[in-house]
Amino acid sequence: MRLVIDTNLLISALLSEKSLPAHLLGLWRAGQFDLLTSTEQLDELRRVTRYPKIRSRLPPTLAGRLVNEVRDLAVLIVNLPAVAVSPDPDDDYLLAMASAGKADFLLTGDKRDILDLRVYDGVKIITVRAFLVMQGIMP
Repeated sequence: MRLVIDTNLLISALLSEKSLPAHLLGLWRAGQFDLLTSTEQLDELRRVTRYPKIRSRLPPTLAGRLVNEVRDLAVLIVNLPAVAVSPDPDDDYLLAMASAGKADFLLTGDKRDILDLRVYDGVKIITVRAFLVMQGIMP
């Protein structure tokens, strides 16, 4: 199974080790699915972890470790196609990544915008909770 995980969920996983996103990250580390990423997402992850409100709650070493882990272990999708579909243009690269990487799911924590699309190019767009329930692995 191939997943794209929205950057906001990766940050949430770091901020709360008992959260559903943290559980999801643990499943990836255990080899339950392939995580897809791109240089665009890695850049966003680096940028967001430098925000003052995030830095105040997250040690830089922990953030750096996650960036390195995703960079080294996830499937890197290159040459993303141009996509202009999401109500939030900042999310279009996630859709491009999911499409180009032939993802099964794009998981997001956004309560609107990208989640409202529900499906893009055959990729189901759902929340972490919905995914875990669907897989029968809700903690």
